[in-house]
Amino acid sequence: MIGVIVPAHDEALAIGNCLASIAVAAGDPRLEGEEVVVVVALDACSDATASVCKEYGVATVVLEARCVGSARAAAATFALASGARWIASTDADTVVPADWLWRQVSSDADVFCGVVGVMDWLDYPDAVRNAFSDREVARDGHRHIHGANLGMSAAAYLAVGGFQPLHTGEDVALVDAMTANGARVAWLARPAVATSARRAARAEHGFSGFLRALEREVMGAALLPVRLAPE
Repeated sequence: MIGVIVPAHDEALAIGNCLASIAVAAGDPRLEGEEVVVVVALDACSDATASVCKEYGVATVVLEARCVGSARAAAATFALASGARWIASTDADTVVPADWLWRQVSSDADVFCGVVGVMDWLDYPDAVRNAFSDREVARDGHRHIHGANLGMSAAAYLAVGGFQPLHTGEDVALVDAMTANGARVAWLARPAVATSARRAARAEHGFSGFLRALEREVMGAALLPVRLAPE
């Protein structure tokens, strides 16, 4: 069994597209019918995220941590208890390609680290887009770590105690721990996922915060606080 984990805090507007793309990836014929369980961690959700998850028939766990590390860990615990041999991680505002799961489990590694692209740059200027492309080098051997495009064997995950309850950097901390423990990491450019460039961040130092910081750096803008999504 393959487990797919998705942390979510008030993601009703975005998570449907994410879950639809995961369903397509779960149906890849090269998986030869292996069961895929999708687990959404509903972290302090006050909108209709749970209802959207119900429409797609995915499993949910509920917590009130407002912590992405805790949310990923809770979803992973559910997936492992269901019998998952592999855990694939993405984000609620992300769309995965059809070969996402197959390429992860066939990577001949304990850990898969992939790259991300942006599905809609909104009002970001071209200079920011170009700077992102220069930094997010989409080639094999990259050293990017994104919770939106991450996968690992159950054994590698459990050997290091799983995701830490961190508000940011939980993905990096996990991969660092697994690498230090001798896990083999596949740093691959494919499959890449497409994520949102939204300015209303769910996590203060997450991808949205990174893009805003890059914009300040490139454009020389005054320092502005990251605008968090409403609680």
